[in-house]
Amino acid sequence: MTDTNWCPDLTQYEGPKYLALSRALRDAVRNGTLPAESRLPTVRDLAWRLEITPGTVSRAYQLATQEGLLQATVGRGTFVAATSPQLGPTQPLIVDRALVGQGTVDLRSPSLPHLGQAQAFRSAMLRVADKIEDDYVDYQTQAAEMDLRLAVVDWVADRQMGPVDEDDIALTYGGQAGINLVLNCCLRGDRPVVLAEDLAYPGFRHAARLSRAEMIGVALDQHGLRPDALEAACRRHQAQILFLTTEAQNPTSVRMPEHRRSEIAVIARAYDLQIVEDDCYTVPDCPYPMIRAHAPERTWYIGSFSKSVSAALRFGYLVCPRGMGNAGRLTAQHISFSLPRPVADMALDLFQSGAAQRLRAEVQAELSARLTMMVESLSTQDILWQPGLPILWLRLPSGWRSSTFTRAAQAAGILIRSADEYALVNGHAPNAVRLAVAGGVPRDLYARALQRLRDLLNNPPADLAV
Repeated sequence: MTDTNWCPDLTQYEGPKYLALSRALRDAVRNGTLPAESRLPTVRDLAWRLEITPGTVSRAYQLATQEGLLQATVGRGTFVAATSPQLGPTQPLIVDRALVGQGTVDLRSPSLPHLGQAQAFRSAMLRVADKIEDDYVDYQTQAAEMDLRLAVVDWVADRQMGPVDEDDIALTYGGQAGINLVLNCCLRGDRPVVLAEDLAYPGFRHAARLSRAEMIGVALDQHGLRPDALEAACRRHQAQILFLTTEAQNPTSVRMPEHRRSEIAVIARAYDLQIVEDDCYTVPDCPYPMIRAHAPERTWYIGSFSKSVSAALRFGYLVCPRGMGNAGRLTAQHISFSLPRPVADMALDLFQSGAAQRLRAEVQAELSARLTMMVESLSTQDILWQPGLPILWLRLPSGWRSSTFTRAAQAAGILIRSADEYALVNGHAPNAVRLAVAGGVPRDLYARALQRLRDLLNNPPADLAV
């Protein structure tokens, strides 16, 4: 491993500086200027040498990491990983919390509080074990999943999404698998186009890449995705799918008003778009009909246990468009045959015993209480949030840039996500960060972390170029 003082000439590259730097990185790796295992300059050092912002460098490093050219290791730096792009994904979707330093509070993704899930799962496993018979050697059939699909219909009954019955349900390995299932079921052609909000859950982007789809961003405003921008994108591109979060836009936390949901449904129908409506955060007290209520013939509603009961079980579900349930289930069979029988039986037991409903209510109550702590601690800042949603959008005050603030927070023992992580490749990243509620750490540790964040926000660095 060697360190490098690499400092490219960006004037030979056209376009935005972050794209110019990412192209310079690509060229330097491929022509041997940056050999494998070379350690690159830190974001701050390279930004100073090139006289650009740290955010620009951070974004270029992120793009090169996604291509497999670079590899970032917490605490060690950023390294050249290969002389050519790697095959397959290069970024993990799951944060390994075991690698987080002692005393560090991870606010990158919501963590669920421990409220008896282990005991509930233990009890469910014992009851399931008592029912195991010789048919456990066979594949799970659609008919055998009927009771579980009926339980899911009851589980989502608090959402207004038009008629839903067991024939509309397809079972999945969590919400991310549901996204991939829809792409596998609906995309056509060699290079299909999918649309998503300009700032969106990174899992959408990764799923599209796996399906060899091109992702195009659609502009947002204070109410969520803009209908005029959606229609313009539909005219310009022959898009097939729209990814959308109506109840809890991730990362900005915006809830889309009902009239806009109706407008988007009209546009989707006019341009024959399939809609993926992600509701995995399951915010309580949903006052408006979901997109699926406005366009039941083309909306795939995704939910899971991951943000409400436990992510460990990997249980999710799709409410398919009317008449498409069988297509969704057959696609799931072609991908993985079915849910593992023990997972399906455990999920059904949790529903039938009432444990799933109890845990969801208790988890929502604890996360809501901790969200209140976060809102009160940051009440003087420019924040967006909504009751029951375990994320908060923080627009940074003068003196802070998102990349600088993220690094300063990490130095203070707090891990957060910059807006850069949610921006599409050619999208704009605002000067903001997303904070997630940490339900899995002691309250006193969580409160001290919020205090450290507040102190940082009130004391920006004197040098704005940092």
